[in-house]
Amino acid sequence: MNEMTKIAAVTTLKDWETDQEVRWCPGCGDYAILKAVQRTMPEIGADPANTVFVSGIGCSSRFPYYMESYGFHTIHGRAPAVATGIKLANPELDVWIITGDGDALSIGGNHTMHVLRRNLDCQIMLFNNEIYGLTKGQYSPTSRVGTTSPSTPQGSVDRPASPCAFALGAGARFVARGFDISKNLPDVLKAAHAHKGAAFIEIFQNCIVYNKDVFNDFAMPKGAEDRQLWVQAGEPMLFAKGTKGIALDVAALTLKVVDVIDGDWQTAGVIVHDVTNRSVAHMLVELPFGPFPMALGVIYDDPRPTYEEAVRSQNAAAAKGKVPDMAALLAKGQTWTVDAGAGHQG
Repeated sequence: MNEMTKIAAVTTLKDWETDQEVRWCPGCGDYAILKAVQRTMPEIGADPANTVFVSGIGCSSRFPYYMESYGFHTIHGRAPAVATGIKLANPELDVWIITGDGDALSIGGNHTMHVLRRNLDCQIMLFNNEIYGLTKGQYSPTSRVGTTSPSTPQGSVDRPASPCAFALGAGARFVARGFDISKNLPDVLKAAHAHKGAAFIEIFQNCIVYNKDVFNDFAMPKGAEDRQLWVQAGEPMLFAKGTKGIALDVAALTLKVVDVIDGDWQTAGVIVHDVTNRSVAHMLVELPFGPFPMALGVIYDDPRPTYEEAVRSQNAAAAKGKVPDMAALLAKGQTWTVDAGAGHQG
């Protein structure tokens, strides 16, 4: 979140739509994410003239074309580097990074790690469809073991990366999860925007062509309450209409599912979600789906000073009381004088 958005701009969803033809496959989950973002912008008082969407390469990276704001469609994996330059040049801009599981975790893995470690004040939306959609369905860093694709015709043997675990390991101070068609996605985006620093949001997204319905096991509306754990700060971790919850197995130092009888979650030992508890956040993002529900919502939120604040403060302190002198800068340190008249001694 940047300071200028505190003075709310009055916009509507229409103000954030462009005249560009949206060129995703019919039924792609990106459409739902786009609408969620366009609905969220007016609600947070964002100003199109002060907002920048930066993307890399991939299906998700067409996003800046469809937002009526400033945008930059950069090169593969390098959106964080470009976003860092934008934010350092003008910290008042509200910067959103749009990326995918391949763009952010393969060629761009190093850049993603550093933008999180440095804590640049931006929102990072990682669209995770567990496949390379733009280049015709090869397996990606998040594809599950056994995924059959043109690059893994006998099934992938790679162990998939967990985007949220990666983010926490890189030092992210805000980590959240949602999925494309969820009614709760705008709330997750609002929380990310309210966070001062790098806010990382993994968004499960259906690829209708190359990885269709891969998230149906938890994203389908029917029975979703049994398969989704939407965590909220200060609230007990309950699911299945409050009949089950997540508790801490003290002996094993792991999480476990417990039954809740007559709504008495305290007796069952259900944990109250503390968004500043990094250890529990790590456990939540690593929960195996099936024995556990899918952990969704704001999983971790513990701000610290941002990268651009530190850089600009340091630059201001270094320049205090000094007159810029390029010649002195160039002459600083070791110098050599070349005498054109001197002959070479053999």
